[in-house]
Amino acid sequence: MRWPPHDWPLSDHSRQILHRPHRWHVQEAGTGPLILLIHGAGGATQSFRHLFPILMQTHRVVAIDLPGQGFTQMGARQRCGLDHMAEDILSLCRAEGWNPAIILGHSAGGAIALRLWELGLRPAEIVLVNAALSNFKGVAGLLFPVMAKALAATPFSASIVTATSSRTTIRNLIKGTGSTLDDAGIDLYYRLITDRAHIDGTLSMMAQWTLDALLARLPQITVPVHLITGSDDKAVPPSVSRTAAARLPQARLTELAGLGHLAHEEDAALIAGLTRAN
Repeated sequence: MRWPPHDWPLSDHSRQILHRPHRWHVQEAGTGPLILLIHGAGGATQSFRHLFPILMQTHRVVAIDLPGQGFTQMGARQRCGLDHMAEDILSLCRAEGWNPAIILGHSAGGAIALRLWELGLRPAEIVLVNAALSNFKGVAGLLFPVMAKALAATPFSASIVTATSSRTTIRNLIKGTGSTLDDAGIDLYYRLITDRAHIDGTLSMMAQWTLDALLARLPQITVPVHLITGSDDKAVPPSVSRTAAARLPQARLTELAGLGHLAHEEDAALIAGLTRAN
């Protein structure tokens, strides 16, 4: 996608950082302890459009677009898996002097948050919102079903996805995750899914995604982890967070009634309160 237009959420806080191998889009604002926000597969910083302004009242907040997604230009297609993305985000954080007190990861962004801790980033707490910490059908989360890896290996698949998508398609996909968004939220996801570069980046991520090694090491992750799960999440069922919480040494679990996979978009104030109550 091209640089955020004026009507993109929080575009006045956007800036571009060229740090190899990618040209990153980040949004940064506020003062105080730093909170780093990491979106899930197929999303972008717009996923935090409601949460970001609340958190910035008390914290310095940094949200990033993952490589190839949103407005971050992918500079190395082979570096879109979990380990490589975490390594590149860690390098970016060190170059920018970002030492987050809290890392919040949504869906697949939760796995990245845990991997960042393993690589040496040391937040006081990691907050995981409907974290995709299981190898299961639908790990692509918001936009892609189990065919994601097959599509990534198919020539012109990104063009096919963008050409065959509609706002009705997006609305049905989001409904299928257990969440309900307003028309403005649907439109933002429509703009993402109809952008060929964004779809290509997301498919590249899913083609390279593997969790086996990280899942095996969960008992060794000693940072306090707050797992937040929506009771209506149909993309990452609450049982995934319960299982992860039982294996993480310093985990606590909060289950939210009536919220789906996009809980942080449905009730940002509630998620903000839980994030800051560490």
